[in-house]
Amino acid sequence: MIVADTSAVLALLDLDSPHHVSVRAAFRAHRSEWVLPWAILPELDYMVSKNGGPAAAQAVCADLADGRYLIEWDEAGDLERALELGRTHRDLSLGLVDGVVMAIAERLDARAIVTLDLRDFGAVTLKGRPEIWPRDL
Repeated sequence: MIVADTSAVLALLDLDSPHHVSVRAAFRAHRSEWVLPWAILPELDYMVSKNGGPAAAQAVCADLADGRYLIEWDEAGDLERALELGRTHRDLSLGLVDGVVMAIAERLDARAIVTLDLRDFGAVTLKGRPEIWPRDL
């Protein structure tokens, strides 16, 4: 599995992003393996609406509803693990979203996390040691 962070999905959607080409290539090559953690959805909706407008946000929500992206919902222990990661890495001030993305990546034994947030994701060593894409591609 490949777990996507908000920043990766935004780069995938934004043709002007300097990371669009590399994230799109990773998505196209591994589309069936990509999962979007439930916790990124409100953040994604907000950022797409803020930067692309209401029509873009509605289009993304329609894609989600139509099953264009696989969503990984919470399981017992994900929130607890997210909080544990936050306590362990207090110096990073990990937020709930990043913690949940990391916890889900560990639970799924993800091959990679797709993110542009190297400050947080690059500093935390997770169980299974998933790659960070596009950095590690």
